[in-house]
Amino acid sequence: MLKRSSRTSKSTELGPNGRAVVANTWFELLPLKSLEPESEFLPAGSTVTVTCSPAKTIEATLEAAAVLQAKGHRPVPHLAARMVEDRAHVERIAAWFASTGVDTAFVIGGDADSSTPAYPDAAALIRGLIEAGAPLRKIGVGSYPDGHPNFSMDVAGRAVLEKQEILAEAGIEGWMSTQMCFDVPKIVAWAHEMRAAGVTLPIHFGLPGVVDRAKLMTIGMKVGIGASLKFLKKNMTAVSKMAGGGYDPNALLAPLEDDLTAIGVVGLHLFTFNAVGASQGWRAQVLAAS
Repeated sequence: MLKRSSRTSKSTELGPNGRAVVANTWFELLPLKSLEPESEFLPAGSTVTVTCSPAKTIEATLEAAAVLQAKGHRPVPHLAARMVEDRAHVERIAAWFASTGVDTAFVIGGDADSSTPAYPDAAALIRGLIEAGAPLRKIGVGSYPDGHPNFSMDVAGRAVLEKQEILAEAGIEGWMSTQMCFDVPKIVAWAHEMRAAGVTLPIHFGLPGVVDRAKLMTIGMKVGIGASLKFLKKNMTAVSKMAGGGYDPNALLAPLEDDLTAIGVVGLHLFTFNAVGASQGWRAQVLAAS
């Protein structure tokens, strides 16, 4: 039987476990024009992941990562397998990592529409990067507590185990970042199931930051978030709250306080939607209360 948190669902107070996770925040930014001005709100030397979507090229992601690196941050480019054209493309990506000294990447399958992708999933691309000699010391992978519209939970679990094995054989440190899920019991149950299945990768908990309705809708149209109808229909109440000013990140994180260590959550993957100032403001307030 899963352990029930002693905190009520209405409590938004974060204890030491929650604050420790917030202290280890990785900020997710989108490769849009707003990236550079919004990056001014990042704490010095932040770890920043840069998304990759069918609406933008992988090269746009790498260019944005280079901008962040020049500002003194530690960039983590997202690489979508189904957007990679062929072996030569992988070799160019590997050469970019070698030339910049960036040693960390987040690899996903991606949503690009291709009937015959050269790299159909994240595992295939991870193997390709290793074969191409990409000097990566850390690689993160996606995970889906709320399921994925394109495959079952069982398939998703087996995929994480496969990637964990590939990384271990290559001597590369791994982690898994969760996609957005607003159901706390489901998150905890999923994590325990993954651990029982043999997944040992540490978890970066995917938490939406603070963003206003106008910015969320504008960015959604630019990068294709708004086209993810299955996600929106499944999470309409939470997304409406997030876009309407009623969303508090603490309300999602606080009920997990007593479970964070047990399920292996070591940090946050903060979805900023390029509203870095507001999201960092929330984070600073949490840490100031410690």
